[in-house]
Amino acid sequence: MTRRRSRTPQSLLSLLTPLALLAAASGCGLLSDDAEDGSGGGRSFTVAAAGDILMHPELVEQARKDAQRTGKGVAGLDFGPMMAGIKPVISKADLAICHFEPVMGPATGPFEGFPDFQVPPQTAKTIKDIGYDTCSTASNHTLDHGYTGVKRTLDALDAAGVKHTGSARTEKEARTPLIMDVKGVKVAQLSFAYGFNEPHTLPKDKPWLANQQDLGRIQAAEKRARAAGAEVVILSLHWGREHHPEPSASQLSFARDIARKTGINLVIGHHAHVVEPMEKVDGTWISYGLGNQIARHETPTGLTEEGVIAWFAFTEHGKGHWTVEPRFEPTLLTIPPDAENVRDGGTATYGEDDVRDYRLLDVPAALRDDPGLTDVQRSRLRLTFERTEGTLEDRGAAKDGLRPLTGLPG
Repeated sequence: MTRRRSRTPQSLLSLLTPLALLAAASGCGLLSDDAEDGSGGGRSFTVAAAGDILMHPELVEQARKDAQRTGKGVAGLDFGPMMAGIKPVISKADLAICHFEPVMGPATGPFEGFPDFQVPPQTAKTIKDIGYDTCSTASNHTLDHGYTGVKRTLDALDAAGVKHTGSARTEKEARTPLIMDVKGVKVAQLSFAYGFNEPHTLPKDKPWLANQQDLGRIQAAEKRARAAGAEVVILSLHWGREHHPEPSASQLSFARDIARKTGINLVIGHHAHVVEPMEKVDGTWISYGLGNQIARHETPTGLTEEGVIAWFAFTEHGKGHWTVEPRFEPTLLTIPPDAENVRDGGTATYGEDDVRDYRLLDVPAALRDDPGLTDVQRSRLRLTFERTEGTLEDRGAAKDGLRPLTGLPG
């Protein structure tokens, strides 16, 4: 499809060029020395984690349009341009963790949105190309298409070379811990969800199909991981209340149970579709919710387009004792003025400040590297940064060391 170009600002889309990506990867302030290497001590490694990946129909249509432009992709879909803006950060981490919420469908469809998601398996290739190493797959949508959907999802991730945990195709797979060698450190990832959307339930003959949240089950999973050699255990949790920027009482209570009754080193939260605070609880960092990595809800709220890449520097101080330094990098999904503009062949009139495509941006990089931003676009990015920072710090995380991975450009 084509668009009118006479009023296109040289703005957010410039981040998709190789030059801009290179600048974002090597630009000043992307990674401070202490964020990358830890501050003293022994072995160290870094982890990047982000929010829900949920390819709504509008995003599938964007991938179709981008495939026509690039001539790349698989079966007419290319998700690469849409997500390219975050690659410099994600690919820099020693371990990059995604949260894949929906179920994969066949490569040629049909694809479905809410309530029973079925998204293109081509997404898996883009997840890998961006730099993700592993994905959590336990969510309230894991059982949307039963065993077939779980198998198709995990098969697609396997084919792309992305590890996964949280759902399984066999009981043996479900009970086998995911342990990865990260710079010589054995790191395990666990993934659990609070439950599954009605009417879907765990099959009686396959209760291991997906991990449902329970302290005892999490403790048992950690025990298996430690017995298999894990030195660090990271827990991905699909929990909380949708569209609430503050954690629920049950989240706060469960976070304290995890910190006090397990040896888990880090908790990464999802499900709310908006950014929630981070908090250090009895020495354990809890990220209650990282917002959306990429999603296009039926009614965008502004908050649902904002997300955060959480960055954690692990450093060993004595055998088995790890300190964790947290950082954050705000992200923003730009969306066209209305969904119809994606489908009408570009006949609608655009204003100077309007964007024409769905694009996932690294907010500080966009502010730093795109001189063509209008004042309105620049204000939107600064609002995203400042609101994300304020939300993350709402429970006192700043006093415990949380700060930006990349500072807000002047």
